[in-house]
Amino acid sequence: MQAVRLKEFKEPLEVEDIERPQPDPDGAVAEVVGCGVCRSDWHCWQGDWEWFGYRPDPPHTLGHEPTGRIVEVGDEVEHVEEGDEIAIPFNFACGTCDLCRNGHENICENHIGLGFMNEAPGAFAEEVHIPNADINAVPLPDSIDAEAAAGCGCRFMTSFHAMAHRAPVTSGDDVVIHGCGGIGLSAVHIANALGGNVIAVDLMDEKLELAEELGAIETVNAREVDDPAQEVVDITNGGADISADALGIETTCLNAVNSLGKNGTHVQVGLTTSEEEGYISLPTDEFVAKEIDFKGSLGLQPSRYSEMLSMVETSKLDPQALVSETIDIHQVPDELEAMTDFNTVGIPVCTDFSS
Repeated sequence: MQAVRLKEFKEPLEVEDIERPQPDPDGAVAEVVGCGVCRSDWHCWQGDWEWFGYRPDPPHTLGHEPTGRIVEVGDEVEHVEEGDEIAIPFNFACGTCDLCRNGHENICENHIGLGFMNEAPGAFAEEVHIPNADINAVPLPDSIDAEAAAGCGCRFMTSFHAMAHRAPVTSGDDVVIHGCGGIGLSAVHIANALGGNVIAVDLMDEKLELAEELGAIETVNAREVDDPAQEVVDITNGGADISADALGIETTCLNAVNSLGKNGTHVQVGLTTSEEEGYISLPTDEFVAKEIDFKGSLGLQPSRYSEMLSMVETSKLDPQALVSETIDIHQVPDELEAMTDFNTVGIPVCTDFSS
């Protein structure tokens, strides 16, 4: 089968033929119907995130935002069957550790990151293996087909967990999203659906215009103002209730925190770059004086996908509104190369893996 292969960090990616996966006894193999092309794939290609455990040994197949159709199951799988259309979280869980048993599968003690770790070759491929399939293969409702759900991958489901669970956004909250890439735009859309008054901050007018289409009531071009955080404080008459850094660089994280008012909550969604290597200095005294909460957010529990999918079924959420284009597998390397200069808007999705 064809797959996009990381042969060497920062060197051109290649599409090549590899062996199709075989299911573990508790696993399943899915034909990939759609897979989003994400900046996280770019980070993996660059060799970032060693400090996070997300640095596979080349050669390795990239891709972590798939939906699919089950084509083979292992002997120990009980609930997943051939032909099932599924969403596939990138945060594979074991289902048996204390965290999994208590509803925190997204931070499983035995977490495996699809496309980011040796144990889980990615989904820029005709087929992908899903370990612990009864946990990690999430059935799609009949009303949502796998291709339509392709926009629900990492960026969308991660933003859902961040906005609906970690913040959580409630009606009337002032919510500011710093960084309007795929995660940020998803967060704008979801926070708006949850009743928040959303302010979007970015450097590109094109992304801010899309943020407005997705529900932002105000936008701030950080390139055109002296202090983006103060702009948000002024817009909200004292500071936002909830902020999110959807990019992961020092500037956006600090601006997001400084956008908050008293009793505000910051949600960190973006992972840092090789420049920060996981560490950013924060105004800790402000956290004390304003009683600000700082929360991390990773992925979405497979057991809570139904909450997001029910909002899609009732048209409160529309992940397809964020899909900027559909491409074939041979275009994936160029799409990732464009992310070097942030030259993508919305979520590109690969839907053709055999051409």
